[in-house]
Amino acid sequence: MRSTSFRTARRRVPKAVRRFAAGVLVLGLALSASAKDDSPSGKIVISVSNVKTGAEAGTKARTKSKNWLQVGVASWYGMQFQGRKTAGGERFDMNSMTCAHPTLPMGTWLRVTNLKNRRTTFVRVNDRGPVLEGRIVDLSFAAARAVGLVGVGKVKLEAVRDGDPELAQALVAQLQMPTVFEALAR
Repeated sequence: MRSTSFRTARRRVPKAVRRFAAGVLVLGLALSASAKDDSPSGKIVISVSNVKTGAEAGTKARTKSKNWLQVGVASWYGMQFQGRKTAGGERFDMNSMTCAHPTLPMGTWLRVTNLKNRRTTFVRVNDRGPVLEGRIVDLSFAAARAVGLVGVGKVKLEAVRDGDPELAQALVAQLQMPTVFEALAR
């Protein structure tokens, strides 16, 4: 009596069909990951405001009317990414006041407050991140230094309008702040 194995009885699926199925699966996962999730995840999000809509990556900004606030753990990144392209297409500069946020549109200005020492600075979103779970933002080295963040720490993020007078004063003050490399050269 002959026995047939499952291996010989199974029909092989063509490679093109497998690739198509994998593509559909990845597309479905991407769409579900980008969908709004109302489940609590340890992050505090009050409401959405002053945030540019997703369609204007480089075009004129429209804003929503309510204030946006988020509280959670922040970290910073620096030398290992210096000069590499960000998700926004520009070169990363660890001495600029920028940050990486997972969902906010590129170019959004944020007020970052270190909740341990109450120091505040303004940063612009130009990258996606942080990669590690449980963190809400990755600050550039200069931004982390400005708020006194060493390693990781709890921060409050607030979206600000482009015409905010406090933002304008802070930007002028930050233009006068020397970079790390200039300070080391002295």
